[in-house]
Amino acid sequence: MKNLLFAISLLLFSNAAHAALNVFACEPEWAALTQQLAGDKASVYTATTALQDPHRIEARPSLIAKARRANLVVCTGAELEVAWLPVVLRESANGAVQPGGSGYFEAASVVHMLEVPTRLDRGAGDVHALGNPHIQTDPRNFIPVAEALSQRLIQLDPANAATYRQRFADFSQQWRAAIAKWELQAAPLKGVAVVVQHDGFPYLNNWLGLHEVATLEPKPGMEPSAAHLSRVLGSLQQHPARMVLRAAYQDERPSEWIAQRAPVAAVELPYTVGGSDGAGDLFGLFDDTVARLLKGLQ
Repeated sequence: MKNLLFAISLLLFSNAAHAALNVFACEPEWAALTQQLAGDKASVYTATTALQDPHRIEARPSLIAKARRANLVVCTGAELEVAWLPVVLRESANGAVQPGGSGYFEAASVVHMLEVPTRLDRGAGDVHALGNPHIQTDPRNFIPVAEALSQRLIQLDPANAATYRQRFADFSQQWRAAIAKWELQAAPLKGVAVVVQHDGFPYLNNWLGLHEVATLEPKPGMEPSAAHLSRVLGSLQQHPARMVLRAAYQDERPSEWIAQRAPVAAVELPYTVGGSDGAGDLFGLFDDTVARLLKGLQ
């Protein structure tokens, strides 16, 4: 009898586990958001880490295998993953998660995009036709993304619709309160001049009112030469800055070179969930980002 009950419990557990949505998230921020909205109704796999450049990922067999089993793919879009995701999806042969289907979700599709080019020139570096894809640095963008993503979860798993609606409502309330807190804390940052290593912070700048005066990369995605860094250093004589910002995955040497000579504070930002010890979840991501920026003013 005990063996029978044990077998039944294993079967129920197996069915419950099998019933969960399998989600393939391209970046840690969307994995964290999906888990926040779905709870135990989804099993979420993260394709990249905070210490990887999401532009430059190899379409490994392990990624293809995960996409093959996915019910939903959640990515930034706006060409951020153009170098690897199309290969992963094509090779997965999973018709449910191909672009245009209900199992494919792009966060950028529901966000107001910044830096949309008026003309395309591939000689200008990694220019994205749909706008700058680094939308995750502005917490306000997570509200429309969360709303649209929760609707997609409901579409794919209507049996758990009530759970998804409630979790979105709870997240939205907590997130809006957190944004108000962060904006109050970050008030001293408004108008502060910054240099960025890569053109990855327009949404952060727009949110907090930071004033970007220079970029260390001569073109998006191109490593700066010593000559270019020297030119940037010269420009800072005319347009001084307080900080030089880089993402956790980026080589620290260019920003440290500038910081030692300008001088300005070199500030490494987590950029996504997992980018620092303090950025263990979405709330920690912005707690730590604001704290690091304020420290850079000291």
